Amino acid sequence: MSLQIQSNVSLKPFNTFGVDVRARLFADAHNDSDVREALAYSAAHKVELLVIGGGSNLLLSGDLDALVLRMASRGIRITHEDCGAAIVEAEAGEPWHPFVQEMLARGLSGVENLSLIPGTVGAAPMQNIGAYGVELKDVFHSLVALDRESGELREFSLADCAFGYRDSVFKHQTGRWLILRVRFKLSFAARLHLDYGPVRQRLQEQGIQAPTPMHVSRAICEIRSEKLPDPAVLGNAGSFFKNPIVCAELAERIKQTHPGLVAYPQPDGQVKLAAGWLIEQAGWKGFREGDAGVHALQSLVLVNYGSASGLDLLTLAQRIQADILERFGVTLEMEPNLY
Repeated sequence: MSLQIQSNVSLKPFNTFGVDVRARLFADAHNDSDVREALAYSAAHKVELLVIGGGSNLLLSGDLDALVLRMASRGIRITHEDCGAAIVEAEAGEPWHPFVQEMLARGLSGVENLSLIPGTVGAAPMQNIGAYGVELKDVFHSLVALDRESGELREFSLADCAFGYRDSVFKHQTGRWLILRVRFKLSFAARLHLDYGPVRQRLQEQGIQAPTPMHVSRAICEIRSEKLPDPAVLGNAGSFFKNPIVCAELAERIKQTHPGLVAYPQPDGQVKLAAGWLIEQAGWKGFREGDAGVHALQSLVLVNYGSASGLDLLTLAQRIQADILERFGVTLEMEPNLY
């Protein structure tokens, strides 16, 4: 067996919150064969298999009596070029931001607005990552996943993935599909998305009149670095809560008492609210209890100041959820997966 399984491993290096919990068993999967060996081991020894990527979308509340398999496969290749477009296939373990930078270096555009998002390529479709006016679905072509129930490989098209706001079929069939590689449809001709005000403003401030995809990527990296803490310095998982989508009537009621409500009408008549604005209005911005807190500059981000446990962070998140529900009648949904 080529899969190297370790016992009693700390997961602190493998989750961006820096929570120090331990896994009963741990292994890195460098290829499809490693994945299949992990599945076989899990079944033979009747131990749960938990698959992780970069650990940027996890909240670990305690030690795991499981085999934790970290996707560590690498490889990026262009599988098809036609009419100025390219299909690029990347292995699930490829770190996301370096993948974006590699695409830009090859002269391909489409993913520049998704710069500096933590995590891996394989985890990106799970929640349809998005930022600054672009979502993964906008550049997605297809993916290959292993069915953990049958052991068969399956191709998923864009329609098959049922992408929604921070959502996909993979979130609704938890534990069934193990994403092995993802394909993207990118363009050699720049088709920039500059609708997000701060990005356009940053480019104007820099005197860039004819921006390139690389210019956009750099501007977004600067903005993200100013707004969001670096997990290597301060433990966090990025935006902790989804922006809630509510009915128009509720949004209007909130606006009557809070005229500054940040809200975005949706095509279906509902309204998307800025979760960060709600949390800030409720006074949680900069809150800290022990080593668990809310970031001082971005109220959507929960942070670990050093030795907070996953349970400390979960308790804080639940307190915020209860307060927002009581104040505004809005239910906030956590983005990270809880284990």
